[in-house]
Amino acid sequence: MGKDTGFLELDRRERDYLAPEERLNNYREFVVQPSDDVLAAQASRCMDCGIPYCHNGCPVNNLIPDWNHLVYEQDWRNALDLLHSTNNFPEFTGRICPAPCEASCTLNIVDQPVTIKSIECAIVDRGWQEGWVTPQVPEKKTGKSVAVVGSGPAGMACAQQLARAGHSVTLFEKSDRIGGLLRYGIPDFKMEKHLINRRCVQMEAEGVTFKTSKEVGVDISFKNLQENFEAVVLAGGSEDARQLAIPGAEMPGVRLAMEFLTQQNKRNAGDDEQRAAPRGTLKATGKHVVVIGGGDTGSDCVGTSNRQGAASVTQLEIMPKPPEKEDKALTWPDWPLKLRTSSSHEEGVERDWAVLTKRVVGDGVAVTGLECARVEWVDGQMREIVGSEFTLKADLILLAMGFVGPKKAGLLEQAGVDLTDRGNVGANTENYRTNVENVFACGDMRRGQSLVVWAIREGRQAARAVDEALMGASELPR
Repeated sequence: MGKDTGFLELDRRERDYLAPEERLNNYREFVVQPSDDVLAAQASRCMDCGIPYCHNGCPVNNLIPDWNHLVYEQDWRNALDLLHSTNNFPEFTGRICPAPCEASCTLNIVDQPVTIKSIECAIVDRGWQEGWVTPQVPEKKTGKSVAVVGSGPAGMACAQQLARAGHSVTLFEKSDRIGGLLRYGIPDFKMEKHLINRRCVQMEAEGVTFKTSKEVGVDISFKNLQENFEAVVLAGGSEDARQLAIPGAEMPGVRLAMEFLTQQNKRNAGDDEQRAAPRGTLKATGKHVVVIGGGDTGSDCVGTSNRQGAASVTQLEIMPKPPEKEDKALTWPDWPLKLRTSSSHEEGVERDWAVLTKRVVGDGVAVTGLECARVEWVDGQMREIVGSEFTLKADLILLAMGFVGPKKAGLLEQAGVDLTDRGNVGANTENYRTNVENVFACGDMRRGQSLVVWAIREGRQAARAVDEALMGASELPR
């Protein structure tokens, strides 16, 4: 490595945030990237550890020690090439990936891990700034055509790889813009959407054709794709949201998190209110908001609610409160269970754990409260604590309890693909083939609700599988 003793001499230094009072009055990103010198110093903390477990912790197997060394030497151009060799969209993962690579960092056993995520983001942002990110147009076309259904990170990665292999690729998206949940599920303050737009420009130059507002199975039949393309890749999301099955949950004041987040992202994009909110405006302004679900989507609802001017925000989680720090001796190099406080939490929220929701209070139209009870977990079983009932004031309840799988109506019904016991599309990770000839599946539709970085990995691997099926061999990386 560039500096053998860097990890002994320097402490971890993360990216800074603008102050909450400065960032809460807009939806722009608020991360302040360190200087090149600081980033180089942080990269020098990467140990010459012999076996870089960060490779395994990263789903796309980023060559992390290699580009850390290049950043230490201020060789940003070669660092970018290495980064792009395993990851099509590092500006996405550098912003919204939880960084399992850092949990797997060897230095994390006895110290704080290398700031891998910050360095990754800085490399690709520098690449765009310098004009180093350009279309990779194939030297020749294969004459083969592929339809990719779903334009989230899995579909985008798959389509880009196939286009670079010389295939004619059409990417179908049911929404009005490319990006899937990157576009409408991730708030702009975590990832601004011009980052997606510029990748779309690159992909179009590489030969990808985008078909937006075209829902396969509704606007266009799956049979039509089979008749007009030599292969079809199902790269949609896991969009069947888990519902709240308690009395009163049918009231209009109980809404899905994705509906809430999508509306605000559409407003930020400049859509008029009718287009942004066809079912009526959904805003937290002046309301007491309760978010059910303690994960990242719930955190996104917290940050969005505060920006909309909520009177109060409470986030509930049914599981017990995690420990403040992980037991590294027990968990490393795996992803640890520990309390995680996001930037949105720091902006203002009341968090509560081991809470069971019992009944939504209201007059059948307006929500006024949420009846809850406390639970305890014994041998993995949940047990309600007698006499622990309490009621929260609530005008708006947002459901961020995860997803149970892809939606079945339309696309999957018409495709006739086998489903797993969990309701996902059945396909393995060797060839990503479904039971239907020349139909492949990847991303959340195949593996279930997961991370952006896993979607990119599966999209890349599925592209190689399709290329190999069509051409007999493939030079695309896995």
